Amino acid sequence: MREARVSRETLETRVEVWVRLDGRGEVEASTGLGFFDHMVETMLFYASYDASVRALEKKAVGGHHVIEDVGLVLGQAVREALGRGYARFGYAIVPMDESLALAAVDISGRPRWVVEMGGGSVGGVPVEDLSHFIESIASAMRASIHVMLMRRGNRHHDVEAVFKALGMALGQATKSADRLLSTKGSL
Repeated sequence: MREARVSRETLETRVEVWVRLDGRGEVEASTGLGFFDHMVETMLFYASYDASVRALEKKAVGGHHVIEDVGLVLGQAVREALGRGYARFGYAIVPMDESLALAAVDISGRPRWVVEMGGGSVGGVPVEDLSHFIESIASAMRASIHVMLMRRGNRHHDVEAVFKALGMALGQATKSADRLLSTKGSL
């Protein structure tokens, strides 16, 4: 089974993630940040992963550290669960009512990210923290992740379209494959 369990504890947070890549989208997230939980569950559901994400903020300074650390631990768990053969590339364009989002993933071993989601906040969570969450996943997965909000509308719809697209792109990129695509022969 392609699954991993990873935890991280700092003076600020305690995060535990279990993920199974070949799942059915059975996900539970509990971070103390309701809207963030909704986005994590949405992303992992659309990736078709089974997962449990638990986070505790030990030092109450706002949700930024929880969001960042969940991204780091989740990215590491996905990387550890991958195994040797995976599709490597994934992409999706997802509408949600008036909003339209694009996400593309290359699990290349070279962490890069371009995240264009705009500003503001949704459900009490700053969008810049959600962008940083995606950056943290890319860093820990050692993946190139591009996310672009192509058409904006209701901020909740905007952000949810992004997380659905990212989930679908991650699901494609992490699908089991007989060989790893690379003209170099390895990554």
